[in-house]
Amino acid sequence: MIEFFNMGGYAMFVWPSYAISALVLWLNWYLPRNQHRKLLRQLQSRHGSQQQ
Repeated sequence: MIEFFNMGGYAMFVWPSYAISALVLWLNWYLPRNQHRKLLRQLQSRHGSQQQ
């Protein structure tokens, strides 16, 4: 098991690359989702103010 985590001596390159990849994947999910929700809130507030 230690050999797996050591990655044949390349662990200092492999594990940070996994972490960066996971961060990029998470950002590719989170940022558009956050922007979409923000846009929906803006549209709802505009639509609500026009009806009154």
